[in-house]
Amino acid sequence: MSDNLLGIPETRLAVDPAAEKLEAGVDPVQVAATYPASSLAWAVLAEDALADGDRDVEAYAYARTGYHRALDSLRKSGWRGQGPVPWSHEPNRGFLRALAALARAARAIGESDEEARCTQFLRDSSAEAARELGV
Repeated sequence: MSDNLLGIPETRLAVDPAAEKLEAGVDPVQVAATYPASSLAWAVLAEDALADGDRDVEAYAYARTGYHRALDSLRKSGWRGQGPVPWSHEPNRGFLRALAALARAARAIGESDEEARCTQFLRDSSAEAARELGV
């Protein structure tokens, strides 16, 4: 049985050119500067900052940037504020990773309302992503 009870079509983002650069090992700072619309580049920066353990505010800023860049991309792809954004479609992962990083960064800085909102948004967008990303 599908979780998409309203029958809203899935949103599938276009290929992010930053993904290839990140996979090739190019510094995420350079990738974000070259592709500032890439939610994936900002998500990677946020994840790296969270992994450092003492850069939570920086992680929050990176994640929020990635989240907002992703919202722009989602809207351009026909998204209307709800409906599935499947993890299985690789180009969607920048949005989903930025959203997960935003939830984790919000928790790290004590912004519990934002953490709850982002966690629920992630689960509503892709339960698989929430499981994969541990949110």
